[in-house]
Amino acid sequence: MIRIDNVSILLGGFSIESLNLDIKKNEFVMVVGPSGAGKTLMLEAIAGLQRINRGRIYISGRDVTELTPEKRKVALVYQDYALFPHFTINENIRYGLRFNPHCDESYFSHLVDLLKLRNLLQRFPETLSGGEQQRVALARSLILNPDLLLLDEPLSALDPVFREEIQDYLKLLHKEGNTIIMVTHDFGEVLSLGERVAVINDGRLHQIGKVEDVFYHPLDRTVAGFVGMKNILQCYFSEGYFFNDKGLQFRTDHSSNSHEYSFIGVRPEDIQIFPSDPGDGFENIFKGAVRSVHTKGLVFEVIVEVGETILIAHLLASAMMDMHINRGDRVFLGIKARGVHLF
Repeated sequence: MIRIDNVSILLGGFSIESLNLDIKKNEFVMVVGPSGAGKTLMLEAIAGLQRINRGRIYISGRDVTELTPEKRKVALVYQDYALFPHFTINENIRYGLRFNPHCDESYFSHLVDLLKLRNLLQRFPETLSGGEQQRVALARSLILNPDLLLLDEPLSALDPVFREEIQDYLKLLHKEGNTIIMVTHDFGEVLSLGERVAVINDGRLHQIGKVEDVFYHPLDRTVAGFVGMKNILQCYFSEGYFFNDKGLQFRTDHSSNSHEYSFIGVRPEDIQIFPSDPGDGFENIFKGAVRSVHTKGLVFEVIVEVGETILIAHLLASAMMDMHINRGDRVFLGIKARGVHLF
């Protein structure tokens, strides 16, 4: 459906180098990475808003590299909605019809009902909530009947309630057959919406794959850190075990050549905390002292000192209240072998 073939972009002191990406029709692909990684620049290049220095871009079998934005059949929605304040919602949505004269009234009506905008058509943008404005921005883009919908952090400026609401609408749009590429900083959104995820940093594609594969099997330390694998330890392999530089021993169920790997990664939610030795059931059991406890919404982050190694675990608020964990407490950590990842 879309193929980015060896694309490079030079923009001031920043560059995207030799980017290759293939996306199938009707796929929902998420793009993640830190600020300044090149995510928005990639979307703008696909949309024709940013000129590329090398490579080709193909959409629905067409080479669109030299085409102007309006000829690419691509819609781009930014996080700030960009609605016309002096137009009604009806006029905002219909504005796109000047680029799609073949759209009939039935399609307009379908979009309005799909995104539940009918009661808002005569209102102005300033009277709408953030979630309502984002739905209008989506409708204005979809009225073009694009081959590809590009979303640049569409949920980042929304309150949590509106964020969940728009996620539901995006799922609905995907079920309608839309091909979507969405940029986000939030891996929770990736887990909720995406079929595949691409991780970009410093203008380079580090990994792309099914969400669960990238989440649990990152290819390098950059990807591991970005997908929330907070416990990343340099390691070496000896006599069937992995050791970090402080001598802490880990067992994993990885079966290939273990000498190929340089880092251990453990997700904080894969570490369980016990007041006493849990015995059987865990291949890795460590005794340590709680250094600090931090609230992270419905999750508590517990930082435990095991010898000279720091390990970070996440506990649900309910478990935290049951255990009454405090700074200085002696605890046991249990980690299953499958929770120890190598890269």
